[in-house]
Amino acid sequence: MSKRNSQEAKRAARERLRAEQEKQAKRDRTRRQLVVAGSIVAVLAIAAGIGVAVSSLSGDSEGDTDWAAAKKEKLVKPDNTSGKKGTEVVIGKDSAKKTLRVFEDLRCPACASFEQASGDMLLKDIEEGKYKAQFTMATFIDDMAQGTGSKNSLSALGAALNVSEDAFLEYKKALYSKEHHPEESEDKFAEDEYLIKVAKDVKELKGNKSFEKDVKKGTYDRWALEMAKSFKEAGVESTPTFKMDGKEVKDPKAPENPVIMPEQFRSAVDAALKK
Repeated sequence: MSKRNSQEAKRAARERLRAEQEKQAKRDRTRRQLVVAGSIVAVLAIAAGIGVAVSSLSGDSEGDTDWAAAKKEKLVKPDNTSGKKGTEVVIGKDSAKKTLRVFEDLRCPACASFEQASGDMLLKDIEEGKYKAQFTMATFIDDMAQGTGSKNSLSALGAALNVSEDAFLEYKKALYSKEHHPEESEDKFAEDEYLIKVAKDVKELKGNKSFEKDVKKGTYDRWALEMAKSFKEAGVESTPTFKMDGKEVKDPKAPENPVIMPEQFRSAVDAALKK
């Protein structure tokens, strides 16, 4: 690729991610407004002595009987996890001194843009032992855009993690790829067959009957809900977000932006590693 074409590609990626960043910020503002509005309605209803059903954006109302039932199912934790509820997914060399915590939602278009532009860089850093990576996944887009794709794909990602850490990383990459990642308004990840189709791009998952059974059965549905809770407890308001040993990693040239641009990810992470 010529230098000019390379620069054009970078510029195009930057513009795509900036557009997604603006959309994400708008959705965050709308979400906060709806939460406030819902709280006001609830208070007024109580004051009037009237019972009103208020739709929650916290993930408590899945809008689907299967996911409502999943809350009561026995928790099955995937292999390669830690923590009381198996929501700590840390991948990397034991010798790595620092940990980069990655916050994403599988339906998030900004996350897909980031992964397509800088995901390989992150994976290379993990492989080289620059840092460990802890992945914390959200499901808030199901509440904002309606559907169950964030939860369902997270459950499938749990099934991949149960196979191996490599399967988890490769499957996550495939889900975020240009080929497979749907528009935010299209809830393709809610379909088990589509998730299994995407898994054919992952060597360890292609034709893996155990994995496919776990996806169809929803073995890790309850785990997906617990993972979503851990995201909320972290107090993160946008995705993708990164924290190095608990401190948020910011674009040094635009620290006010909630999303790091692809070309700034390297410098931002390197700066965080020095602290």
